[in-house]
Amino acid sequence: MNKPSIPKGTRDFSPTEMSKRNYIFNTIRHVYSLYGFHQIETPAMENLSTLMGKYGEEGDKLLFKVLNSGDFLKGITAEELQDGATGRLAARLCEKGLRYDLTVPFARYVVQHRDELQMPFKRYQIQPVWRADRPQKGRYREFYQCDADIVGSDSLLNEVELMQIVDTVFSQFGIRVAIHINNRKILAGLANLIGFPQKMIEIATAIDKLDKIGLDNVKAELATSGISPEGIEKLMPIFNIEGNNSQQLDTMATLLANDETGKKGVEELRFVIDSLESLNLNNTVTIDLTLARGLNYYTGCIFEVKALDVEIGSITGGGRYDNLTGIFGMPGLSGVGISFGADRIYDVLNQLNLYPTDTTLVTKVLFINFGEKEAACCLKTATMLRKHGISAEIYPDITKMKKQMSYANAIGVPYIALIGENEINSGLVSLKDMTTGEQMQLSPQQLIEKLS
Repeated sequence: MNKPSIPKGTRDFSPTEMSKRNYIFNTIRHVYSLYGFHQIETPAMENLSTLMGKYGEEGDKLLFKVLNSGDFLKGITAEELQDGATGRLAARLCEKGLRYDLTVPFARYVVQHRDELQMPFKRYQIQPVWRADRPQKGRYREFYQCDADIVGSDSLLNEVELMQIVDTVFSQFGIRVAIHINNRKILAGLANLIGFPQKMIEIATAIDKLDKIGLDNVKAELATSGISPEGIEKLMPIFNIEGNNSQQLDTMATLLANDETGKKGVEELRFVIDSLESLNLNNTVTIDLTLARGLNYYTGCIFEVKALDVEIGSITGGGRYDNLTGIFGMPGLSGVGISFGADRIYDVLNQLNLYPTDTTLVTKVLFINFGEKEAACCLKTATMLRKHGISAEIYPDITKMKKQMSYANAIGVPYIALIGENEINSGLVSLKDMTTGEQMQLSPQQLIEKLS
């Protein structure tokens, strides 16, 4: 008989793994709350009309589409099935899709509930997303995102606070990171400078692949997009700009002095960088003029975070988007957000072994079962401990002591409680420390104090 399996790019998580993941989610949730963000959730499925066209052509191809309920082929002719127009056919067969990220559903939420929201609206969301991508190390088809967004405010203080959140979260995890920052207005200014303003998206998409495919392939992709050899040559300085953040900004300010959009991008970036430098963050913030972020909806500052001690892709990203709610009929509402990649953070913490020692601890004390009478007494004592916030478990079956101790070792409980006939008569509990082997007899009150 073949063992059952799960789809490629998805994973099961054991109790130990879930304890680690909850440590990640709880840490991020706590930091978001520190900065005044409120939690929402949206459905796993959205209408395809909500999702399509929001992530660019490549993103649209990665949407998981959900077949219509019932007779999904109703009204489809044999000719339509055979003509190979899969895109048109999918539009007829599928009205819904699994969400690709949390930002577009959030934009839909804001527009749908706009009369109920107080602006600026600060929300966070920790939920799974799905992408029909090719699975590989660090890239999954189902994974969690942990987003925070502020909508209804143009202030660059929001960008500054989001970078503080990034710094705080990774400092609490003990992960050393490099925070890369750029501004899409600078990229738009460069597109204007080389005479191809209409190709800004293509230029950004190609530049964003520099780390993955190298400079020669980026040039080839730009040429394929219709950028002239002269235009490509004019872009080359941004790949070679040297100096610290301030010097790079000065160079870009000179280069884009005659372009209003580019100049605005440099000014915004300078404000954010200067503000962050005054706050003495634990991690380094670096301008990266080749950072473009693949998604089309970004319009201002963009961010990407990479771990310094592990070879893995971006573990956090985000940016400013001015037009996202406009696609749902609510123009003029600016937003900015970040997204922590929980699954990649999980992999980094595993590789660096940075989890606190008590992360996977669930049961504090296990009561050994010697028989019905003893188990009844254990039940009362365990109930008392739980009322004081101490996690306690009773071995459910009357079986050999060796088997019960093996179970205790397997689940890693730090303490064993024994209540036999002597303990029942004396009103005490025998407690064994599984680490040191020390055994003591305690009253119920002493037991609470010892385990608290």
